[in-house]
Amino acid sequence: MKRMVKRWAVTAVAVPLAAAGARGLSRAIERRRGPSRASGLLQQMADTIRPRRTSRWRRRRR
Repeated sequence: MKRMVKRWAVTAVAVPLAAAGARGLSRAIERRRGPSRASGLLQQMADTIRPRRTSRWRRRRR
């Protein structure tokens, strides 16, 4: 049981950090060199790991 709690705690921290790191790296690459295949793949990976949050109360503009 203790092992499962440790694993869950590490996963709960590591996954969001990995997604944030990938997004940050993607933005840094795009700032320096402009959009590229590598920055696009990093952004896609970050969205796969943890999608960006959007407010459920915000309405779409038409």
